[in-house]
Amino acid sequence: MRPHVSINMAMTADGKIASANREVTSFGSRADHAHLLALRDQADAILTGAGTLNAQPNVTLGPGPKSKMKPPLRIIASGSGQVNAKHKIFRTLGAPTLVLTTERISQSRLKALRILAGTVEICGKEEIDFKRALKWLYKKRGVQRLLCEGGGQLNDSLFRAGVVDEVNLTVCPRLFGGRDAPTIADGLGFAQIKNAAHFTLKSRKQVGDELFLVLRKA
Repeated sequence: MRPHVSINMAMTADGKIASANREVTSFGSRADHAHLLALRDQADAILTGAGTLNAQPNVTLGPGPKSKMKPPLRIIASGSGQVNAKHKIFRTLGAPTLVLTTERISQSRLKALRILAGTVEICGKEEIDFKRALKWLYKKRGVQRLLCEGGGQLNDSLFRAGVVDEVNLTVCPRLFGGRDAPTIADGLGFAQIKNAAHFTLKSRKQVGDELFLVLRKA
């Protein structure tokens, strides 16, 4: 009773998704971008975190210009509701945009987001309850396939909730280094190895200097 959840991330050979200054840039190839658009065409909805969205002012989470598929629902996750009200996503025509948040959101932010987004759904007290949120998306919005393009914090929350079915990783031939550079799963993580999220290798493909991996939940 929830959508199939896929995560898509491009990372360096040392597992980084951005440099230590948290600057989010596209360092993947054209093949990686085409792969992203193909995944979007298969999704009913795309999920991202507010931090990732705020760092990329021109991202709209829409399909490619040549896509003939119905634009996927755009979902922003933010426990505190700190979403840039002037972001391009709110001024771009296409599928509806909705926000998942918690009871921590202030009344002023809640009011502002309800004007900007089609729906603001409160799913949890301190942290977003993703099991509850996904059930709501499945039942109320008809989402069967959800693609996550969020940052490491959002990915970590999804992994800890045990709701990730598939991980698409593009390994790029670069190394950023730096202990403060974000990875594909930042945040609390798992305290013990035995509790870690377990996946198996579904497929691998090399295109040029990049390696495309698909991991399936074990």
